Amino acid sequence: MVDEGLVRQKLALLAEYLQDLREVEGVTTEEFVCDKRLRRYIERTLQVAVEACVDIASHWIADQGWREPASYRDIFVVLAENGVLSTEQAGVYQKMAQFRNILVHDYAKIEPEILLGILRRNLSDLEEFLKRIASLLHGGNWQ
Repeated sequence: MVDEGLVRQKLALLAEYLQDLREVEGVTTEEFVCDKRLRRYIERTLQVAVEACVDIASHWIADQGWREPASYRDIFVVLAENGVLSTEQAGVYQKMAQFRNILVHDYAKIEPEILLGILRRNLSDLEEFLKRIASLLHGGNWQ
């Protein structure tokens, strides 16, 4: 049985991270490049937001007894294989998981322009994941 309380807690954290990112998404390129604390704040908040998605998905997969994912990227493939996400959506979230790995392991190589672009263009992907999972949870379709 799925631990709905845990999932709700992770969804609340994800919503909080998204709100935090929305508050700084209007930062100018100059401010972003010149303010290393702001950059680090955005990097870390993006990282934990993606990790919240991974945690939620992993919990769901384990609860359902679906095949064990081979990697963070594969988690979203498993969701697509079982009809939770479309193949297209899974591809988007695979890229997010890959970006999370870069943040964690290759943080010195992150181009500020790429990070700023993700902040400006990809928060809606995280919001869609939150909405999708919340909808399934509230709709009683959490199998």
